[in-house]
Amino acid sequence: MIAVRDLELRVAGKPLLASMSFEIGAGEFVGILGRNGAGKTTLLRALAGLRPADGGSVALNSRGIAAYSPAERSRAIAFVTSDDVFADRLTVRDVIAAGRYPHHRWWQWTQEPHDAQAIAGALEAVELQSFADREFATLSSGERQRVWIALAIAQEAPLLFLDEPTSHLDLRAAQHVLKLLREQVDAGKTVVCVLHDPNEAAAYADRAMLLAGGGILAFEGKEHALSPGLLEQAYGLRMESVTTASGVRRIFPSAT
Repeated sequence: MIAVRDLELRVAGKPLLASMSFEIGAGEFVGILGRNGAGKTTLLRALAGLRPADGGSVALNSRGIAAYSPAERSRAIAFVTSDDVFADRLTVRDVIAAGRYPHHRWWQWTQEPHDAQAIAGALEAVELQSFADREFATLSSGERQRVWIALAIAQEAPLLFLDEPTSHLDLRAAQHVLKLLREQVDAGKTVVCVLHDPNEAAAYADRAMLLAGGGILAFEGKEHALSPGLLEQAYGLRMESVTTASGVRRIFPSAT
């Protein structure tokens, strides 16, 4: 589905990421991890066609991402960030309804039955039905994050790109969002998201990409990519991994 060849990304004229070649198939959950400044968000934006490559190529379904019109790209990719870009006076339902714009001609915005169904389904998925008529400005940062997720679901794009989808969320809400994303993958969608906690990738992703040293340190199945040795190289910290009595793998910095 996504094919990257010799991708190079620069910031302020200086190399950030280089010599990146990889593929992401349909129906995968990929977690992108690395230290602050490693290039995670820049890479995600380049994959989504929101940031041009400085070298190499990004293709979606064998077509260069730069060749997609904004409307075509929005029907193919839902991009979720925690940045607040909507007017505060909008209601939660209004914000989520923006996910339906790519399915309408710009001069033909009249809500159709399926639009209402998609919006209602998205509200239910993130458990915000009772918030539908609340003004966006009155929500907590965690509630706003769930609204962004709902917008992406309402968009009904086969690809979901998310930049730190669990930021600002408490433990319960974060787990709910990650389970929801896993369900989207199990239903046939592809999820690529930037994560800070290796444990989230270990629990929900299929593959993990570790960025370090201006490129890809590892992009493999999570069992290998999230090994203590590779994580230590990526983060500069000694790491340990244990398996709990319930069979859950936990990763954490070593205390020694």
